[in-house]
Amino acid sequence: MDHRHTTYSAEQIDALKQRIARPIVLVGMMGVGKSSLGKRLAGLLDFDFIDADDEIETAARMSIQEMFDVHGEAYFRDGERRVIARLLEDGGDAKVIATGGGAFCNEETRRVILKQAIAIWLDSDVDTLVERTSRKGNRPLLKQGDPREILTRLRDERRPAYEQAPIHVMSGNSPHGQTLDKVLKGIEEWL
Repeated sequence: MDHRHTTYSAEQIDALKQRIARPIVLVGMMGVGKSSLGKRLAGLLDFDFIDADDEIETAARMSIQEMFDVHGEAYFRDGERRVIARLLEDGGDAKVIATGGGAFCNEETRRVILKQAIAIWLDSDVDTLVERTSRKGNRPLLKQGDPREILTRLRDERRPAYEQAPIHVMSGNSPHGQTLDKVLKGIEEWL
């Protein structure tokens, strides 16, 4: 694995990897980088990467947008809760799971994640979130008005839930390697 993008040596990463005995779950707002950073983190640790939204779409046999359109947000959140619980129960701790932005706000989902995983809150300022989410048109919650206003409101509403994650990492416009370093340091200190 190419370690040039983090200041951690291969030996340090291997030593840390040996201490991790539960899945790593990334939580936070849409656009904060849970999937892109999660893939890099999984690659660095030689863990499996799982995008919970992809798993939800596979289980429901429809896109998240279709679930929102046809069944509503409550139906989606229930499916999301069940899929995340299954991902945490399914064999092996050597995995990084990226959750949807609202997943950790569900009390039952949050309880399961906090009990069975290492929860990391990736956080970012609203300007970064607006810029990143504008790259994709598949964000159902952002189709209901001004994205900046929606992201600001959601970030404020969800903060109390996100703050319950034991590891908090700011993810801005810095290189992924710097954010990975913060994540690795957070895991190391939590363990």
